[in-house]
Amino acid sequence: MYCGQVQPIQFRKCLKAWHWREYEQVKYQVRAAVDGDNSRNCSSPRIDSSPLCSGRKEDAEMSQQHAVNGVLPKGKVLTLETMNPHVKKVEYAVRGPIVQRAVQLEKELREGVKKPFTEVIRANIGDAHAMGQKPITFLRQVLALCAYPPLLEDNKFPEDAKERARRILGACGGQSLGAYSASPGIECIRQDVSRYIEKRDGGIPSNPDNIYLSTGASDAIVTILKLLICGEGHSRTGVMISIPQYPLYSAALAELGAVQINYYLDEDKCWSLDLKELKRAVTEAREHCHPRVLCIINPGNPTGQVQSRECIEEVIRFAKEEKLFLMADEVYQDNVYAEGCKFHSFKKVLFEMGPEYSSTVEMASFHSTSKCYMGECGFRGGYMEVLNMDPDVKTQLTKLVSVRLCPPVPGQALLDMVVNPPRPEEPSYNTFIKERTAVLAALAEKARMTEDMFNTIPGITCNPVQGAMYTFPRVSLPQKAIDKAKEEGCVPDMYYCMRLLEEEGICLVPGSGFGQRDGTYHFRMTILPPAEKLKIVLQKIKDYHLRFTKEFS
Repeated sequence: MYCGQVQPIQFRKCLKAWHWREYEQVKYQVRAAVDGDNSRNCSSPRIDSSPLCSGRKEDAEMSQQHAVNGVLPKGKVLTLETMNPHVKKVEYAVRGPIVQRAVQLEKELREGVKKPFTEVIRANIGDAHAMGQKPITFLRQVLALCAYPPLLEDNKFPEDAKERARRILGACGGQSLGAYSASPGIECIRQDVSRYIEKRDGGIPSNPDNIYLSTGASDAIVTILKLLICGEGHSRTGVMISIPQYPLYSAALAELGAVQINYYLDEDKCWSLDLKELKRAVTEAREHCHPRVLCIINPGNPTGQVQSRECIEEVIRFAKEEKLFLMADEVYQDNVYAEGCKFHSFKKVLFEMGPEYSSTVEMASFHSTSKCYMGECGFRGGYMEVLNMDPDVKTQLTKLVSVRLCPPVPGQALLDMVVNPPRPEEPSYNTFIKERTAVLAALAEKARMTEDMFNTIPGITCNPVQGAMYTFPRVSLPQKAIDKAKEEGCVPDMYYCMRLLEEEGICLVPGSGFGQRDGTYHFRMTILPPAEKLKIVLQKIKDYHLRFTKEFS
């Protein structure tokens, strides 16, 4: 027993889901090797090998039962052996086994089970409202009016909110949010998105026909990947993603059967993107696949870096030279905190580089209502803008989005408030600006607080949180702790984070879920908790880390 809080056998039980997915990954790597097809694993993040632990051998034997005359012993049509093999390769650490255990602990606390803590603090995901951030008044007023139109007669609502609501409802079938919209989204909202982009980018034109509304940015990202991924063997599409990366990308590539091409961000230079590393990654990948896509997250998730204009120019030149489709994930574009840092949209830089680039480089950029100052994750609003897409392919894109009918209409309405906020002459403007400024200022202060605190802890180093909503500190683990983790059958930073959850009630995501260089360990933590609670979280992590290090020194 360690620290008197959890028995080793219970700890192994908590990790069982993690072990199972590791087993499945290894099993399919072995099968690929036997079949002579290693190409789809090129440049994949390396994970420390872990021995089988109790229960895994039995699970493996059960999963490998062979069908007799095409019929499985239990008579099930859908089993682990007969299901889509790509789905079994999908991993999404942000909602992985640690989060599942956090849910279990919350239930146990409600049932009166004694723990060393009184609440579970979920610092694993960028869910602002769940962490206590208050909704922006204007956004919710317009949504309320749209959802229940009789409120339009209520004089408690400002006239600019009513005007927005009437316009949105007028564009909805039957003047109701409950009606389907056009598959690319409500036309007047797409026009507002286009005007928003033009204003953001200093007047560079944006065509509403290039705007597709989506179920958050994630839906749009996966849609574009579906268009791009094709081929078999060495001709299979390769997609370049940063390491560390947001697990949506690796999960989508696994599901779609694409080749993941890793390029590593430079931790020693504040997670900067290096052109030489991009060239290394694409050159090595060409031996296994056909690189066609380059994904960039700016500001970065999980690393919080903000790309300079010079860096973006280099990336665009690289994409043109290598004939790569650019995917610019820009959902944190309002979340920039560090002095000297500024958000530059890829589209703006692309056009300012001149026609040689602006008329040839194919690109899709993405934004969402879930991040920035809004934090409206549950409404699932978002958009993408496509540039220089072949007209015939664009027709196929429109067909593809029509299959899902339309994005959630309440999410579309919310997006319209983000891109068409109150103007200075309108009654809601002062309150809107005050609330927006307060949210972003609080995030900037918490970014500095987090960096400062982590850098006082021996064995933890943290780069400046220049933007986004997360910190990704590096943790030095004693060799005895690494050995203990492997003995328990899991990767070291997973062991570290699970112990933290069990002992302090703090839910973080291990760096191995995002990818990291061999021999390094990290965790991702959101900076979203209220400042006072964040101070408590940081102190608990400090106390835990010192205790953990002492135990294994």
